[in-house]
Amino acid sequence: MASLWRYFLAGLGLAALLVGVLAAVYLTAPHSAQPVGPDVSRTKKTDNGLYVASFVPEHGVVRQGELESWLLTLKTKTGASVERAAITISGGMPQHNHGLPTSPQATDYLGEGRYRIEGVKFTMSGWWQLRFAISSGAGSDTVLFNVVL
Repeated sequence: MASLWRYFLAGLGLAALLVGVLAAVYLTAPHSAQPVGPDVSRTKKTDNGLYVASFVPEHGVVRQGELESWLLTLKTKTGASVERAAITISGGMPQHNHGLPTSPQATDYLGEGRYRIEGVKFTMSGWWQLRFAISSGAGSDTVLFNVVL
């Protein structure tokens, strides 16, 4: 009986040692925050900080499968409206590895740094990206907006 008790205590000691080693490994391992999804902010600074851009659906609602118009508002970093900007748009679905089904264009300047972007169409639910290349007197810069349906 005494030798059985000794084996039990040795096994318990080994189990405790294993738990201690695993706890030390877990506590000292680098932890990264798990991404909860793409940044879906509707206002952000451009990549080089030349502009502050806002991108919203013109009619307030994102609809799947319909041609929509959106509004892109551009301000300089000092808050002045950006007028006469040249804007090109590209994008697609990064998880599906395909581009946009349409060719959105900046069609109208509405004043106060607001541009109408027509021809935006999201054909399926999921994560979409729209990248804007912007050129004006302040310089050239880009901004990426994520839309999740």
